[in-house]
Amino acid sequence: QVQMVESGGGVVQAGGSLRLSCVASGRTLVNVDMGWYRQAPGKEREFVAMTRWTWRGYTSDYDDFAKDRFTISRDNDENATYLEMNNRKHKDTDIYYCNIHEPDPGPEDYWGQGTQITVSS
Repeated sequence: QVQMVESGGGVVQAGGSLRLSCVASGRTLVNVDMGWYRQAPGKEREFVAMTRWTWRGYTSDYDDFAKDRFTISRDNDENATYLEMNNRKHKDTDIYYCNIHEPDPGPEDYWGQGTQITVSS
């Protein structure tokens, strides 16, 4: 079983920066995708960013709103992924969830418990 713990959420002023961390434990994860989603109350969970494993290495994908302001990274030795968010906007106020997608064996998706980010004036 995979457990994931997120940290780094909180209140940040508009225009400020914040870094989220997610560390997975429980067993060794190999060749997995690691990323982030977010969800506002009453809305569906939406994709933010992902690092995807390929035979040629890792690639990074971002939703359009995140491309210019967010940076995703990972540390495979630590089973961790990070999301650096700059120039925060009020619309970034959401609960952010860490995700691990394991295509083989699987496919299987693992989720963190979520961390709240609130962007204040």
